[in-house]
Amino acid sequence: MTRALHHLDLWVDDVARAEGEWGWLLAACGWRREDGVRSWVHPDGTYVFMEHSPDQHGDHDRLRPGINHLALTVATRDELDRMRTEAAGHGWQEMYADRYPHAGGEQHVALYVESSEGFEVEVVVGD
Repeated sequence: MTRALHHLDLWVDDVARAEGEWGWLLAACGWRREDGVRSWVHPDGTYVFMEHSPDQHGDHDRLRPGINHLALTVATRDELDRMRTEAAGHGWQEMYADRYPHAGGEQHVALYVESSEGFEVEVVVGD
């Protein structure tokens, strides 16, 4: 099967901090780090690359036109609960904590987190 998304490039301000945050999150979702580069690969071949570019200007703002958030998957609710417990220790702030795990609706099981630079990630069980 052809993967739906080939890759995603993330432009970040603080590469070292972002590597720690995103590296933990992606590994928890089953992605593996590629040796020698700031890239993580999903078992289906999709990859995420991270860099700071001199062409960047302004801060990331998910509320402006562009991508609002990234949604990743985990296989089980146990994995999601573990991520929720560990997220703050890796630089992620939980969003909608009062409605966990159904902030997206009663039939939708997910964790919503925000990185130190304001990137929102939704981690969904299944699908």
